[in-house]
Formats: sequence, C-alpha cells, structure tokens
Amino acid sequence: MQKMNHAETSFINWVEDAAKGKRDAFGRLYEQFSAAMFNICIRMVSERNLAEDLLHESFITAFNNIKNLREPARFGGWLKQITIRKCIQSTTSKYSFKELDDEGQWIDEYEESWWGGLSMVDIQCAIKELPDGCREIFNLYAVEDYSHRDIAELLNISESTSKSQYHRAKGLLRVKLLKVLKVNG
Repeated sequence: MQKMNHAETSFINWVEDAAKGKRDAFGRLYEQFSAAMFNICIRMVSERNLAEDLLHESFITAFNNIKNLREPARFGGWLKQITIRKCIQSTTSKYSFKELDDEGQWIDEYEESWWGGLSMVDIQCAIKELPDGCREIFNLYAVEDYSHRDIAELLNISESTSKSQYHRAKGLLRVKLLKVLKVNG
C-alpha cells in the first residue's frame, strides 16, 4: 500500500468531514474543484450565467449526496460526473439529435496540420459557436474523453448518432477555423 502525502491526507479528510456535515470542509472542496468544474460547464453550455448556475447545482447535489461516496479519494471524478450530467440535463430538452445517414456527409478521419496557425482562443470561440447538440458531443468525446458508447448511454441516443454529430461538429469547426485562418492569414 502506498503512503499518502500530507496534501492527499488533507483532501481525504475534507471529503470525510464534508460527509459529516462540516460546511467548512465542503467550502475547501469547492475552492479546490470549482474552477475545473466551471470549465466543464462553460464548454458544454457556452453561456456564462447558465454555466455558473450548473456549477452551483452540481456542488449542491454533491453536498447532498456526499454521504453516499464510498471512496473519498474519488471525489473529483464523482463530482465531474455530476457536473457533466447536470449540463446534459440542462440542454437535452433544448434540441434534438439528428443522425446523418448519408455516408458522404461524414468527414474523413485523417489528421491535418492546417490548424497549426490558430490560437486556442480561436478554437474555443469556434467550439462555442457550434449548435448545442454538436458542441455537447464534441466536448464529451474530444475534450472529456468519453467513448461514443458512453455518450450514447448518457444522452439516450444511438452510438451512430453520437458519431455522426461528432463528425458534423468536426466539419463545422473545420469550416469556421479555415475562415479564421483566411482572415488572419
């Protein structure tokens, strides 16, 4: 068994204390994780006010259910799952997913270096402009590293719909980013 360092021991103590109802411990957990969870929210919903609301809802849900967490060391992953589910719940009623049937609509999987002249800000802005469904699936797959199978289960859609929405998102991003390159180039 590995020995834990002081920071890991403190973190686990915060989780255990929060499970006992100690608000100051939960406050420390909020300070530790709020920035990372907010980044997930803003990537998925793209609206600052909604992202802030979802962040707070996620922490409230975590606080109300922390007693059910069996392994305190897994708090971060558990909170991330809660946050992603809150974001998905907030957006699924707003749009429907469309499956692309025509094989010609799929974008080739080859990697290109055309995007090398783009800044991270350009890329993030282009992602924010994607339609809600495409953006959500793109973020889950490309950023959060979910599989298409996991996305399908999470969103209650078919795996092929997840794949087609991801490919659609890539195509839309490519068009948007090529325009940015032409303007900046």
